[in-house]
Amino acid sequence: MANTEGMDIDTSRRNRVPRPLTDSERQRLEEFVDAIHYSSRYNDSEYEYRHVQIPKQMLKVIPSDYHDKAKGTLKLLWEEEWRAMGITQSLGWEHYEVHEPEPHILLFKRPLNYQPPAQ
Repeated sequence: MANTEGMDIDTSRRNRVPRPLTDSERQRLEEFVDAIHYSSRYNDSEYEYRHVQIPKQMLKVIPSDYHDKAKGTLKLLWEEEWRAMGITQSLGWEHYEVHEPEPHILLFKRPLNYQPPAQ
């Protein structure tokens, strides 16, 4: 699990612990995986960023406990959750925000020059 310390991620907007998908939930999401769009990376002085656009229809089959009903968006997802949905990225990315006007766009960041921990 990635370390969010110092990354300014509002962990209160996540499930308390990662909530694994069931096999049937994962199967319902599989048909959308090939339509997930990944932006190019962009950065500031601290982080590199990218946004991931999932198909709008995919939002409808993502389990309800992944949704923030108050905001009308997804919650901030744990790495295990977004990977289980079929989002594939290299290590170190954290889901830090949802673009509220377009809830199918998930915003990710990681420290510049991220190096995965040695195995």
